[in-house]
Amino acid sequence: MRKVFSGVLRMLDSAERFARTELLLGKRALKKLSKARIAVFGLGAVGSFAVEALARSGVGAFFLVDFDQVRYSNFNRQLLATESSLGMLKAESAACRISQINPYCEVKVSAVFASLENLSSLFAWKPDIVIDAIDSLGPKSELISYCIRHNITIISSMGSGARTNPFSVRVGDISEVRACPLARRLRKRLKKKGINKGVCCIYSLQQPVKNAGEQRQEKEFYERGRKRNPVGTLCYMSGIFGLTIAYEVIRRTVSSQLIT
Repeated sequence: MRKVFSGVLRMLDSAERFARTELLLGKRALKKLSKARIAVFGLGAVGSFAVEALARSGVGAFFLVDFDQVRYSNFNRQLLATESSLGMLKAESAACRISQINPYCEVKVSAVFASLENLSSLFAWKPDIVIDAIDSLGPKSELISYCIRHNITIISSMGSGARTNPFSVRVGDISEVRACPLARRLRKRLKKKGINKGVCCIYSLQQPVKNAGEQRQEKEFYERGRKRNPVGTLCYMSGIFGLTIAYEVIRRTVSSQLIT
């Protein structure tokens, strides 16, 4: 009896919590979102905004993968970076945030560096859609290749750093991406794996902007991934990339004429 009452309470609570989403998209679409299983690789600037939007849209299950911790250098652009989360694993911080938005959401966390060696075990969770918000070239190419080989829908973020124009953001196939050094290097790697197209990307048409400020030595270093100089970033660009990914996930999940 208690279990039945708990289930009814949950339905009533969710109906109120996501009432405005249901009002726009309808009950059927909201139900599809509640059953969606979304894996997010990379919970930095872009990934954190994508997760936030999807959690607030009623997505029912997340698998969050990121080995890194919240650092001071994240504060200018990453939604998860606050004084209270400083030093926390980003995946754990994201999970806590989701629980405050929707306590009924299923969230699994893996604080690992995604690689060829562990992708098979990570995908035992069986996501419907994968979000690639990784900024390291090797893991990014391996993740995309795995999804293509196993016929798993993946939406990949190209470089949002060193961009300033929000009106330059586009959604398109990786074969169409221009003005993005990351995409250019990624295409070369994927071509060696026999992949030339079929990857949905969020990218900017704007050429990367050169840093106007003085390069400073940061105290924080990544334990994994290639060494690279910091790139100047703006929060609204990271947000637009992440929110555009969320749009694409919702569009593909609900298959509604209301989202074109």
